[in-house]
Amino acid sequence: MTLIARDLRFSVAPMMDWTDRQCRAFHRVLSARARLYTEMVTTGAVLHGDRERLLGFSEAEHPVALQLGGSDPVALAASARIGADLGYDEINLNVGCPSDRVQEGRFGACLMREPGLVGVCVAAMKAAVSVPVTVKCRIGVDDQDPEAALDALVAAVKGTGVDGLVVHARKAWLKGLSPKENRDVPPLDYGRVVRLKAAHPELPIAINGGITDIRQSVKLVDQVDGVMIGRAAYTDPAILLDVDPLLFDESAPAADPFEAIDLFAPTIAQGLEGGLRLHAFTRHMLGLFNGRPGARAFRRHLATAGMAPDAGLATLREAVGKVSRDWQPLPAGQAA
Repeated sequence: MTLIARDLRFSVAPMMDWTDRQCRAFHRVLSARARLYTEMVTTGAVLHGDRERLLGFSEAEHPVALQLGGSDPVALAASARIGADLGYDEINLNVGCPSDRVQEGRFGACLMREPGLVGVCVAAMKAAVSVPVTVKCRIGVDDQDPEAALDALVAAVKGTGVDGLVVHARKAWLKGLSPKENRDVPPLDYGRVVRLKAAHPELPIAINGGITDIRQSVKLVDQVDGVMIGRAAYTDPAILLDVDPLLFDESAPAADPFEAIDLFAPTIAQGLEGGLRLHAFTRHMLGLFNGRPGARAFRRHLATAGMAPDAGLATLREAVGKVSRDWQPLPAGQAA
């Protein structure tokens, strides 16, 4: 199976502690076409951990990709095979995370310094699975020249038949900046990613970093194959309602955030019956009504009553009842 450029047209970034299966199920009722990613899962966790808890997902989440962290080609191949056998649509290798824990494990962004190893890892993963294998990377780390560093990485993986790249258009500073600062402090360089795409027109390439709305995404996909949005999609999830209309010329699954909650309610009910707490779902929804009158009361109710052990759908409906239904956002695509 080959990943085509349109498959990368829009995706929600893998985010640790955020993009769990409850989050992904919620995002799916906002966009039928967005490509969703798991949190990064290390090869050690895949091979030796609770696979249902770490890797479980529902059929409704497709298309969904598994992001792996690791640098041992044998372990990555085995982990990729497990992910493919479970039904993931894509296996992605993390070459972009700058955390200390990741560096200690010799994976993530520090692999930008070892493009040859990344190539060996991708080749092993490609040999193990038939689903697409992709790489998410930075444009460089520390004092690397972004032109040379990114070219070296692409040269190493392109010959393996890598199916696509997602490039966070910032350097990662492995010394001196925290992971949070690495998401904001290093300057964005979209031009570097655009030049990479021009040099490799046949390779699907998506851009990530600093993208905050879908109209911005529309402009970027004229220059690369796709965009990946991270924090903005999580903290202001209603923007995902614009994805299908603006990027795929299709109707969104829900007409507005209120209908999205109605569509998500059966999934929440099933989870509650299975022993999950309401907070496992609603923590991903707190920003859904940003900008509407009553949004603060909605968040406050979920942060208080929604945390109770017996909180259920009635609690969620009480929170939604505090939000104004009369306020109307600008239509998708209309300038503010």
